[in-house]
Amino acid sequence: MLTLSYQRRALRFNFPARTSRGALTEHVAYYLELRDVRTSGRVGWGEAAPLAGLSPDFGPDFEAQVQALCHSVNQQRYSFLEDIAPASLTKATQPALRFALETAVLDLAQGGRHQLYTNAFSQGQASIPINGLVWMGDAGFMREQIRQKLAAGYSCLKVKIGSLDFATELALLAEIRAEAGPEQLVLRVDANGAFTPAEALGKLEQLARFGVHSIEQPLAAGQWAALAELCRQSPIPIALDEELIGLTDPDRQAELLAAVQPAYLVLKPTLLGGHAATRRWIALAETHNLGWWITSALESNIGLNAVAQLTGEYDVAGFAQGLGTGQLYHNNVAAPLRIAQGALHYDPAGTWGEPAPEEPT
Repeated sequence: MLTLSYQRRALRFNFPARTSRGALTEHVAYYLELRDVRTSGRVGWGEAAPLAGLSPDFGPDFEAQVQALCHSVNQQRYSFLEDIAPASLTKATQPALRFALETAVLDLAQGGRHQLYTNAFSQGQASIPINGLVWMGDAGFMREQIRQKLAAGYSCLKVKIGSLDFATELALLAEIRAEAGPEQLVLRVDANGAFTPAEALGKLEQLARFGVHSIEQPLAAGQWAALAELCRQSPIPIALDEELIGLTDPDRQAELLAAVQPAYLVLKPTLLGGHAATRRWIALAETHNLGWWITSALESNIGLNAVAQLTGEYDVAGFAQGLGTGQLYHNNVAAPLRIAQGALHYDPAGTWGEPAPEEPT
């Protein structure tokens, strides 16, 4: 018989992680523990860590939703993993929970070894190129991050903009280009919806001077007509991020891409509804001849590993993904994931820590 339980853990940032929506100092994760009682010690783990201000399922009742899912699975007394269908046990409005349940099922199906897929990355035979993420902060803090990332050998940087005055942000980008030219460094920026339709094009034209590869979500989500016009006129390729969250109807997804015609999609499994949902977005992007990359969403190493192994199912060689968030927390779950020379590596023979809770549930 299969049983489902959970553990709660407050992940604490090494520094206040600032976005245009505010600063984060703590992020709560719920670890689903799917156990087959017929096999001694075999457990599949999944992580549900919805983000405030972004995740449709974030809210004061989220832990009650986790408890309800565990009760539902345990009440059914499932004998076979194939009977646990995340889409039938969770709602479309519960993307983080669906991602966690899918991950736990995949993990247990492969023997409870944190190896969800069999690919070159999960076997330790290939790494995944990632962008170095430069968080918002004062100019000195951002400047120091930039220097560290360049020294660490990253060939792609992603700079969050929208919290400082724009002139200061332009000056920081100028410093990056003074250190590394376009042939040495791919430069992405993420506005997190900080620009208004009236100012966006002018700001994009100024950003274009620095050879910016792409800009994520320049406008707040939901402004399809303005976004479509901006995509047509922008000198910088536009990537959609927040625009995809909560959009689960396949017809509406196709309608968005046809109407807006972005250059790229930024795919976050925790926010989109898991592994299968992310695969559907990839298939749709490729149907529309759009580029894409996969990004973690501040999960701990349990969730990051799942996102990375899903990414390993695709040929992403030479195109940086957004998987550099494993070093954010001082109380992260220990995992055989490491970053070297701007790439994420996994050691299948490495040691995992237990996602033990910091407080009882």
